[in-house]
Amino acid sequence: MKTIASLLPYIQIVLAVILVTAILLQRTGAQVGGAFGGSDNFSSAFHTRRGFEKTLFIITIVVAILFAISALVTLI
Repeated sequence: MKTIASLLPYIQIVLAVILVTAILLQRTGAQVGGAFGGSDNFSSAFHTRRGFEKTLFIITIVVAILFAISALVTLI
């Protein structure tokens, strides 16, 4: 159990870096001006993810869940 407790901070660092990278790699149809209230076509934000974009989206969700679980394990 001590080995897991000693490795957990390093696991969280790696998961955090992967999560930040995965989030930054994603791009949406909305422009920066639309994010801050500029006039934007709202239908452009809703589109079907395909190929690498869908895979990256799923990877981001999985890594976020793993990060949350590792944070909860740290509290125990």
